Amino acid sequence: MTRMNRRNYLTLMGGAAGALAIGATRNDIAFAQQARPADNGAPTTSTVEDRERRMQWWHAAKFGMFIHWGLYSTLSRHEWVMENEGIPVSEYERLAPQFKPIPNAARAWARLAKSAGMKYMVMTTKHHEGFCNFDTKLTDYCAPKQGPGRDLVREYVEAARAEGLRFGFYYSLMDWHHPDGARCKTDEAARKRFVEYIHGQVRELMTNYGKVDILWYDVAWPLDAKGWESVEMNQMVRKLQPDIIINNRSKIPEDFDTPEQRIEASANRPWESCMTLNDSWGYHAADFNWKSPTTVIRNLITCARDGGNYLLNIGPKPDGSIPEESVRILTAVGDWMSRNGATIRESDHCQPRRGNYVSFTRKGNTLYAHVHYWPGETVVIGNLVNKVTSVKMLATNAPVKFEQDDFRVRLTGLPKKAPDLVTTFALECDGEPKQDNEGKRATRPREGIYKLV
Repeated sequence: MTRMNRRNYLTLMGGAAGALAIGATRNDIAFAQQARPADNGAPTTSTVEDRERRMQWWHAAKFGMFIHWGLYSTLSRHEWVMENEGIPVSEYERLAPQFKPIPNAARAWARLAKSAGMKYMVMTTKHHEGFCNFDTKLTDYCAPKQGPGRDLVREYVEAARAEGLRFGFYYSLMDWHHPDGARCKTDEAARKRFVEYIHGQVRELMTNYGKVDILWYDVAWPLDAKGWESVEMNQMVRKLQPDIIINNRSKIPEDFDTPEQRIEASANRPWESCMTLNDSWGYHAADFNWKSPTTVIRNLITCARDGGNYLLNIGPKPDGSIPEESVRILTAVGDWMSRNGATIRESDHCQPRRGNYVSFTRKGNTLYAHVHYWPGETVVIGNLVNKVTSVKMLATNAPVKFEQDDFRVRLTGLPKKAPDLVTTFALECDGEPKQDNEGKRATRPREGIYKLV
């Protein structure tokens, strides 16, 4: 992902202004005037204030499901199989008639997402392979005209709505199938054709499915923002979907950042970490490197602690069914969320973060200590600045005995074995909970067996 600097931004907006000067509408000009430079944390084609309005639900949701599913699923060897194995387009196209998933597979996805405590879903409408899971008039390389014989994106939309979930569309700008997908880099006529195709498909997605909550672009190779005409494209999106939120992968900042396979909080920007459940986005029959439910919960806690969202992927099998391990993991996570979900969804930014076996979220003056490696009958939290007034085990509301001195809080009388997958304690403090690790380290008594000479 490439961040836009001020020089690139001014160049881009100069080009956009020139385009608007020819046949521009008042709304077009208003959109251009609303643009902001990237280095102040603002979006490009909207105001910060409007972004805050549109993203209220997203900040509250915290947890979403990513779904990678397409022709690559039929080969069961990762979503980049076409590229990584050098499969020619003519050979890869033969998969399209063979892709015949069960009807309404997305209903199981949506039910699992809801039971896991997720509040929204994002599905691949077109991945890098170029095959479209939606009904498009711009190519025959799409689900209704190939093996599935129907609009798979519509099934997904209906499934999400049936479970009361928000939904979004992933759309890859890069396209390995389209004849202009690579030559657009050096051929201006090809660029114009390809950009018209991409903009046309984005328009279809924003027009044919009612209200859409998220547009999640991916891989902008081989063009930059000017080449993609990203400002114009996203202005069109916002006119068609005024409440939508857009990620940062069309080479302009827009509404939120998207660190991938890592948790990295953005400064002064909304952000969402997207991760796989194993090591593959698409279905990979031989990838058994599954994250444990505890790891998923820890990642979710870490995202919530720093004000971000967690978008966790499933890669359905060729028939659309969910791998058994994905179901097992997310069911366990959902069981934990049913008891502790408020500590995630209702959390504020949380400064305490250090512990050998514990991670933190907070709400107001309440510090939630999430113990992911159970130490036994005593849990210790070091270097809190605040006075703790009471402690309880959140899931049961049972009071917990504790001792506090200048350097640690000790929760005592606990079971020898972990009561929960991740056991959460609620510590009421006399102010916003803070840790001061370096300050406490500097004042901690260090007398011992050493002699001063």
